[in-house]
Amino acid sequence: MGLWRVDDKPVRLVPAGTPTEARLEELIEAEPTILGEPLLIIGRQVVTSFGKIIDLLAVDADGILHVLELKKDKTPREVVAQVFDYGSWVRSLTHSDVLKLFADYGKGGVFEAAFQQRFDTPPPEELNTGHRLTIIASAVDVATERIIEYLAEAYAVPVNVVFFRYFEDEGHRYLARTWLIEQDRAPEPTGGTSKSKEPWSGRDWYVSFGEFPDGRRWEDAVKYGFVSAGGGEWYSRSIRKLPAGARIFTHIPKAGYVGVGFVTGEPMPFAEATVDIDGQRHRLADLPRYGCCT
Repeated sequence: MGLWRVDDKPVRLVPAGTPTEARLEELIEAEPTILGEPLLIIGRQVVTSFGKIIDLLAVDADGILHVLELKKDKTPREVVAQVFDYGSWVRSLTHSDVLKLFADYGKGGVFEAAFQQRFDTPPPEELNTGHRLTIIASAVDVATERIIEYLAEAYAVPVNVVFFRYFEDEGHRYLARTWLIEQDRAPEPTGGTSKSKEPWSGRDWYVSFGEFPDGRRWEDAVKYGFVSAGGGEWYSRSIRKLPAGARIFTHIPKAGYVGVGFVTGEPMPFAEATVDIDGQRHRLADLPRYGCCT
C-alpha cells in the first residue's frame, strides 16, 4: 500500500506503524463506515455463550451481522479458527437476541430508532439472515492468506481480511484501508438462522437516493429517468445488483418515498450512462443538471 503527498512532485509517505488495537477499535466503533459500508455497532467486547469475547459486532442495512475481530501486526492462522468459532455462535442469534445485545451495549437508545437514523430506513422484518466474518489487521502471514482465499473462493465462506496502515504527514494522521479479497469478489453472507416471514418476490427493490447540494438531485432523476448511487463503493456495488425489469421504490432520506419505476437496462458508470430524449441517446454527463451545470 502506497500513499503520496502531491505538491510540486510526489512525496511518498512512510508508514508510521499502526495504532494500538484498542485505538483502532475505538475508531471503528466511532465511525464504522471506514470499513467501506454503513454499519450500526450493536456490541463491543461481546461475551459469547462459551466465554470468548468478540471485539465488535455490527449489523448492516440488510440485517446481516458482521463479526469484527482485531489483531495487531501479523495475524496467526489461529485467528481464522477463532472467527469461525465466533461465527458458530452468531449464527444461532435470534432477532430478539440481537435486540438484547444492542440494549446491553447501551449506547444507541432504541434499536429501531438507531437503525432508522443510521440507514434512513426501518429495520428489516428479520435480523441475522446471514453473517460476515472480518479480521482487521496490519498484515497477515502467507498461510493465513491462502486459507482465507481458499475458503472464500472454493467454498463461499463469508470471511475476509481488511488491512489498515497508519501514516503521518506534517502533523496530520491518516488511516489507509485495503481488503485481502476485493469486496466485489467477496462471498455473499450466509449461515443465519432467522427467516423472513414473507418470501421476497425478487421483483421489488428499495433504492435510497441521497441528494447532494452540488451533486445529484431528484429533479434531474425525474427529468431524465434515472437513479444513481452515491457515497462510496458499497452503494455502487449495491445498485449494480438491480436486474432489468425490477420495480424500484425510491426513497430520499428525511423526505420519504418519492417515486416508483422500473429498471430498463444494465447499470453503468455515470460517465458512460445514456438516456433517451426525443428518440436520441444522450450521455447523462453532457446534459444540463439542476444547479450545477450549464
